[in-house]
Amino acid sequence: MATRERLARRIRSRSHLTGDFVLRSGATSTEYFDKYLFEADPPLLWDIAEAMKPSVPDDVDVLAGLELGGVPLAVVLSQVTGLPTRFVRKQAKTYGTARLAEGGEIDGLRLLIVEDVITTGGQVRESAAALRDRGAIIDQVVCVIDREAGGAQQLATDDLKLSALFTASEL
Repeated sequence: MATRERLARRIRSRSHLTGDFVLRSGATSTEYFDKYLFEADPPLLWDIAEAMKPSVPDDVDVLAGLELGGVPLAVVLSQVTGLPTRFVRKQAKTYGTARLAEGGEIDGLRLLIVEDVITTGGQVRESAAALRDRGAIIDQVVCVIDREAGGAQQLATDDLKLSALFTASEL
């Protein structure tokens, strides 16, 4: 496994962009972490999952990867932890099984939400509420990067504890 400092350098080198960016929250930023760049790098993604493994609580039944960036992370984290994964859509599909979470049941199971980058936590909050409405038990979230833009505090208002591998300032 990579050292924490080396892993931080690799993530930054692979995914840190500068320019003018509009974030999901609508805020603008002159720097951006393009998570798809680190998720598309198999050795780096593996090392990220290995580093996230200690943040997975013992009482979790299932990892819940959020569409789209949380899915590859959840899959690789599943490989290193042995936990099953669910793939969570932003909205339940309107055809076929009409599921919000693919890959199996969630009712009565303790899910750990897996996300790539958190800014304000808006999508995580929406997804957690929808999963809870379907019977999932959720109280924790893990991510690779916390942009330190109020996401942890916003998640806490919904009784969600955030554990980030890195904060933006650490990178």
